[in-house]
Amino acid sequence: MKIPGAERAVLAPAKVREYLLSREHPVGSAKARFFAKLGFNEDNWTALRDKLHRFASQDAELGAATRFGQKYLVRGTIAGPEGHSADAITVWIILAGEDFPRFVTAYPGANQ
Repeated sequence: MKIPGAERAVLAPAKVREYLLSREHPVGSAKARFFAKLGFNEDNWTALRDKLHRFASQDAELGAATRFGQKYLVRGTIAGPEGHSADAITVWIILAGEDFPRFVTAYPGANQ
């Protein structure tokens, strides 16, 4: 299935810079190490943002329905700027009352 409204998906820059790539973030630091192994860092955060944004238009799995909205999971492979690649999972949510997905998080796929 495709995520409804994927062509209008929103991925806030702070989610990448201050969460996924932050080695100091209490939750994001493990994710920062994962993305650093692929060659992503604070200096090239826009490259990671762009690659993650593409996940929104790929085939998705229905995730949990929460009080905030419906979540979707998208599995795929992400290639870093230095040629290394790995399986990753992105999570998107369509908030109640909205008709487009917002990026929630990304993390290593099962094979990492």
